[in-house]
Amino acid sequence: MKEKEKSAIGWLLEFAGPYKRQYVSCVILAVLSVACALLPYFIMGDLVGKLIAGNRDKSVYLREGLWMAVFWIGKVVFHALSTSCSHKATFQVLGNMRKQVCDKLAKVALGQVKSTPSGSLKNIIVERIDSIETTLAHIVPEFTSNLLAPLGVFLYLLVIDWRMALISLSTLVLGVFAYMGMMLGYEENFKNTVNKTKILNDTAVEYINGIEVIKAFGRAQNSYEKFQVAAREGASCYVEWMRKCNVFFCVAMVLTPCTAVAVLPAGGYFVMKGSLSTADFVSCIILSLGLIAPLITVMSFSDDIGKLSAIMGEVTGVLTWPELARPKENLEIPRDRSIRLENVTFAYHDKEVLHGINMEMKEGTVNALVGPSGSGKSTIAKLIASLWDVKSGSIKVGGVDIRKLSLEEYNRNIAYVSQDNYLFDESIRDNIRMGRPNASDAEVEQAAKQSGCHDFIQALEQGYDTVVGSSGGHLSGGERQRIAIARAMLKDAPIVILDEATAYTDPENEALIQASVAKLVQGKTLIVIAHRLSTIADADCIFVIADGKVAEQGRHEELLAARKLYANMWNSHISVKDTVEETQNKQDRRGAGSYA
Repeated sequence: MKEKEKSAIGWLLEFAGPYKRQYVSCVILAVLSVACALLPYFIMGDLVGKLIAGNRDKSVYLREGLWMAVFWIGKVVFHALSTSCSHKATFQVLGNMRKQVCDKLAKVALGQVKSTPSGSLKNIIVERIDSIETTLAHIVPEFTSNLLAPLGVFLYLLVIDWRMALISLSTLVLGVFAYMGMMLGYEENFKNTVNKTKILNDTAVEYINGIEVIKAFGRAQNSYEKFQVAAREGASCYVEWMRKCNVFFCVAMVLTPCTAVAVLPAGGYFVMKGSLSTADFVSCIILSLGLIAPLITVMSFSDDIGKLSAIMGEVTGVLTWPELARPKENLEIPRDRSIRLENVTFAYHDKEVLHGINMEMKEGTVNALVGPSGSGKSTIAKLIASLWDVKSGSIKVGGVDIRKLSLEEYNRNIAYVSQDNYLFDESIRDNIRMGRPNASDAEVEQAAKQSGCHDFIQALEQGYDTVVGSSGGHLSGGERQRIAIARAMLKDAPIVILDEATAYTDPENEALIQASVAKLVQGKTLIVIAHRLSTIADADCIFVIADGKVAEQGRHEELLAARKLYANMWNSHISVKDTVEETQNKQDRRGAGSYA
């Protein structure tokens, strides 16, 4: 709770804390840079005073001119060092922030991630975190230094003549009022741009990911119009905001630097009255010119500071998501790899989909989950894989509630293969090796052979070094599936979950994979979800799931004898299978006759 109450600045300080020394160093260097930029104004004022006094010593002017050059060089050098130091620290901070967000996604429930559009998450991890770079790399050193240096000049002007010091700020006051006009409705306008940008990102991701379906069903025009509207609104919200600010911005940028407009007439009047010397008047003119430029730089950062709260709110909104309740280390040690579900209930948001599930899977057995679509089979598998937490009840492995086991340690003992597996845009070899990072090339290829994908990999131009493309887009669905199975085989985990893992494979390769899996899962606890009942007829225990409950359980023969839901499902499966085979045979005979 305390983390949620933390301000944006508080979060930034926490992220930047390990790099405090680097930021202090860059602020000091930035102050020196601004000081070096302002010192020539003091020297110039002194030079003008000496000229007016009639000093003809050329060496004095040469020496002070050289000092001015040294300070200008110092300004450039210190600014470069400050910027380099701040950027090095900032990029480390941004990298750590991205890592924390990605680590967080791995620790929260899958439902939390799935319910957030991928475009929004991508926008937060990439664009939003990147936009903090200006705040950390520039505002921290430059904001601080550009406030301190003008303060020093202003104090010096007060020493010369307090009236001229105040008059030199008169245009700044007018500029500030104009700048305040720019900030009218800032929060509302900024939230509008954030929302429109989110919609644009989500629409773009949806359009790109669904381009195949869009083209196949002739919806290209409608879908593109939706994207076009989002893009137009995403641009127009910024244009309209800038249009509202244009007049105020121009007034602020024109008035603020014009210190001479007030300083010249007022100073001339004071000189005429004899209350200000000519030398001091010239010094005030020169110093006033160096007073406003740093303050304009400070004002230019106000937009980034205004955005900071909203940006950090999005980033920390992800970082404060509730995590799966898991300890860092195992609180108890499981005695074996048996699995037991006791009165498990689970809800997607407010809709309960599992109601008091009880089942036991002994170590080293093959267990099948079958039932109508939407009955809760995959949800049970995901709960066992610890992708979600149960609403009530418990899931125990080896007699220990999985909430007492370290998530990292538990994940090492689970190999989970779904029907929609993701492949990274890397080589086939690297995708398989993710199952066990230290595996040798020979072990990777052996896993590929056992999963029935070695032959098609070898047929590719680059073989195992072929890059699969984004999400494995260069491969067919069946090829991606077999590589995912090879990855799970290589992991060699004691608990294996196959959620329709052979859905995209042809019958020949499915038989090969099932034979390979049968060998590899000996002594392991295997959970299989299948719609083709013939593939799980030999399972040690079949659980029939219907309407979020366990309707039946037992071996294949026992369930057929019971003549309930499973028997009906089996009869439907067999009749469909016979119909398909008969149709295929007729087509084969018809084809043979035509060739004859």
